This record gives sequence, structure tokens and C-alpha cells, in this order.
Amino acid sequence: MSLLVVGSIALDDVTTRHGRKSGVLGGSCSYFSLAASNFTDVRMVGVVGEDFPEEYVRLFEDRGIDLTGLERRSGKTFFWRGEYTEDFSSRTSLQTDLNVFAEFDPQLPESYTNSDFVFLANIHPQLQLRVLEQCSPKFVAADTMKLWIDTELDALKEVISRVNLVTVNDLEVRLISGEDNLVRGVKKILDMGPDYVILKKGEHGAMLVGSDVEFFAPAVPLDDFRDPTGAGDTFAGGFMGHLASRGGNNPTLMKSAMFYGTIMASFTVEDFSVERLIQATERDIMNRYQRLLRLTQL
Repeated sequence: MSLLVVGSIALDDVTTRHGRKSGVLGGSCSYFSLAASNFTDVRMVGVVGEDFPEEYVRLFEDRGIDLTGLERRSGKTFFWRGEYTEDFSSRTSLQTDLNVFAEFDPQLPESYTNSDFVFLANIHPQLQLRVLEQCSPKFVAADTMKLWIDTELDALKEVISRVNLVTVNDLEVRLISGEDNLVRGVKKILDMGPDYVILKKGEHGAMLVGSDVEFFAPAVPLDDFRDPTGAGDTFAGGFMGHLASRGGNNPTLMKSAMFYGTIMASFTVEDFSVERLIQATERDIMNRYQRLLRLTQL
């Protein structure tokens, strides 16, 4: 079934203990789409500037991603520069230039309005609501971030009430719910309307909670970790891509989707930008799936 993603497309400048990469592909749309394209057809809605390299456009096209909703405007592409601490426990945003993304107003092409599965990346909640007004999908997942919780909480709560699934980390759960205890916090978010919450635990995996399922997926153990940028969006791409490929969201599919989410994220963190992600083969993915099964079966 069709899978639509709406979010940012960026050019990043990233520094980790392994070095620095400048002008590399970034943004929630990019990571999500390249991960999800391993499982299903992806439709992308985003905006880039005149400086956006054609090689990245060709990369999307080569992966079969529908770019009807990709807009190119006069000006520069959204730019982010950041640096991670030695142990990757935190990062500092050194420069954020919204550029053409500052005027982003997602308008779905007519061919996108019948999308069955939709992922709303962590854009402004009002933009997320605008997307929902233009389509009637079977299943919607939404991401967010601390900025919107601090500045647009009412609009964010409306988004939460209208989607099937919300992805959040520990801090976001506490800020949205007002609860210090994560279990109570997740339950409060579920009471706001969504069917499911995914609690992202970074290098420790992720937990899925809903009325009909409770499941924890560990992260894939890795001996090489170079750049965590985009890992959350890649997780979402693997998760939603699997659901869309099967056309449903029953508890069994949701559990296996959690595995595919952590697997795709594991490729992303092994190199800068999307360099390792786009090299992952179907065999690589299934090998890591089998490894997770061995790790989690009693």
C-alpha cells in the first residue's frame, strides 16, 4: 500500500569523534524515505532550494521514491550543523538555517490524497494538521520534538488526538504528560487519543505500547557507531515501510515492524549521513532480523 511522508530535506554538516562531513544529505524526509523504500512505494512531500545537489535527487529516484510532492524553490536548502560529544550522549546544534523550509506549506498532489499510510515527521504541529486535512489515510504516525512541546503544546495535543501512533523519547513523554514516571506518562498520552505510542530509547532500542500490544525491540548490537543523525527517522521508515508493505497494523505486524525499525536505524548509525543506509541489501536486513530473533527468543 502507498506510504506518504511529509517533513524536512536538508544539507547537513556533522562532526563526531570520527571526523566531519559537510554538505551531506539530511532531513527527516530523506532518512525516512530511503529506509521505507526497502519495503514499499514511498511518496515524499518536502521543499529544497536551488543548491540541492542533483545527485541526491537521482538517489531518491533510483530508490523508486515518488517525487511529485518535492518542491524546488528559489533560495537555499534547509541547513543544519551540529557536533556530537565524544560518547554520543548529546549533541550541540551550532547552526540552523531554515532557508526555503521557513516558508514550507505542504500541499499534497492530487495523486497523494489517497495514501493509505502517512508519517508526519517533526514539523510544526499546524503543518501536520494541514496535511491531515488533505487526506484520509488508514494509519497515521506522527513524530515531534521538544521545540513544539515548549511552544505549540495545544496544537501538538490536537495532532496526537487525531493520529494512530506517536513516537516520543523519554524527555518528550515527561513534558507532554507532566509525569516523571514513563509508564504513567505513556498511558496519559494514550488517553489523549492515539492507539499506540512508541517510546524511543536510542541505543537501547524502542518500546511499543497500545491497548492490544506491549513489546520491546532492542537495538542491534554494533561494533561500529559513527553518526547517530537521522536514526529516529530511519527507525520510523523501517517501521512504517513494513506496515505499509503488509497493508495492516495487527499486533503481530506491529511487533515485526519494531524489529525492522531498529534494523534500519542500525545501518544509519554505522556511517555519516545515509552512506551506510543506502548500501544495505535485502540480505543484510534479513540477517539482522534473524539476529534480533536469536537475541530475544527465550
